[in-house]
Amino acid sequence: MVEASFPNPNQPVYMRKPVMRLLLIALLAELGYAVMNISTMPVYLKEDRNFGTSTIGLVFAAFLLSEAAFKSPMGHLADRYGPKRLMMFGPAISVFTALISLVVPHRDASTMEVLTFIGLRALDGVGAAMLWPATFAAVNEVVSDEDRQQAMSLLNLCYLLGIAIAFEFGGIANDLTHTKFAGLVLAAACFLGVSLSVLRLLPDVRPAERIGNEHDASLADFVKSLKQIPQFLILAVITFAGIGFPITIFKIFPADQFGFSETQIGSLICPGAIIMGIASIPMGRFADKIGRIRAVHLGLLLCAAGMAVIGAGAFAARPELRILRSPWLFCLGGIPVGIGFLLAIPAWMASVSDIDPEKRGSNLGAVMTAQGIGAIIGAPIGAMMYEKLQPVGVQLHLGASFGRYSPFLGCAICAGIGWALSVKILRAPSDQGPGALAATTPSIADQIDEIEPGSMESASLGPL
Repeated sequence: MVEASFPNPNQPVYMRKPVMRLLLIALLAELGYAVMNISTMPVYLKEDRNFGTSTIGLVFAAFLLSEAAFKSPMGHLADRYGPKRLMMFGPAISVFTALISLVVPHRDASTMEVLTFIGLRALDGVGAAMLWPATFAAVNEVVSDEDRQQAMSLLNLCYLLGIAIAFEFGGIANDLTHTKFAGLVLAAACFLGVSLSVLRLLPDVRPAERIGNEHDASLADFVKSLKQIPQFLILAVITFAGIGFPITIFKIFPADQFGFSETQIGSLICPGAIIMGIASIPMGRFADKIGRIRAVHLGLLLCAAGMAVIGAGAFAARPELRILRSPWLFCLGGIPVGIGFLLAIPAWMASVSDIDPEKRGSNLGAVMTAQGIGAIIGAPIGAMMYEKLQPVGVQLHLGASFGRYSPFLGCAICAGIGWALSVKILRAPSDQGPGALAATTPSIADQIDEIEPGSMESASLGPL
């Protein structure tokens, strides 16, 4: 793309106008997607349309599948045509799908009704696939290499905050209107705001002319990324399969387990969001200090530990263990999960963006595709576990709570496996011994061997 200038290098990254605009747009966009898909849609489908939890998982999987399938091609288009058009048209799709969802005829969860919602969520997935690789690429264009990881930390923070405050905003909208669908109207307003903001605030930066036709086939781009960054893709599938386990039932769980209203659910989550917000920039700096590989190791370990604390509630049927099923312990377990996410994901994504500046959109799209594949695997399985294991828990004398907590337990197991694999295949230079990195991925191993921890230099694969 056209070479960017980076004025006021001593100014904090988040205070620079181009970065601030992109961060606000990303926050508003994620608020819209989270209000629609995580906060409102599961409750709306369950309460208003009588969908079972397993069916809700399939509807959400349609969104994830579509997003995963189109992210690599859309990253390709962002590289070729610039990010603005994709950032504008992607959310515009969801303005219409959110409103159409309100007028679909009620058929008591008939096959046609379910298929209609699957189709609408698939369109939302296309819109999200247009938005996110382009947004990451746009952020990369307005920061220097030295500031990239901090910018990624801030972008990741917007993603997390968008999810966290979505529960509060979506819950308040539904509770104030005494409906289960008001959050969809709020989501449509967010998407409209994103499209108009991109149209008015972002410059239409065109990519520079490139030699050859290296991006003519998006499938070829994904295959190249698969060969170039296999470790990232493997870890993405495993860890995001874990994230997918509880994602569909995250709003349903507190209502079923603790009897909370939608507003109370938002209030339960917001304190954690504030802590994460305060910790985001220090976590980015800490990740720079310890190096990206160690940041991924520590982040995944914290995620696994926090989810294990939450998931332990599945087995807390005895009176002396009931504390494991308390709301405050649920919140406490979420703190290391949030901090771990802040450590691991920005280091991960910053490394991907450094691999090849000419293919940032394509490589980021490939990693996001792998993340989507993992979530596609986890989301319907987690929803099915939630529904089907509740009666199993009763039979085992563990209560229905066994099934309700089981998706979090599955998440902890996947995060633990991801951490173990990261320790095995991603090693900091000081940890390397002879033959520590096998020859199965020589290009990656050779690059990692030569890079100092925490460096942000323009090697083809910076430290993780």
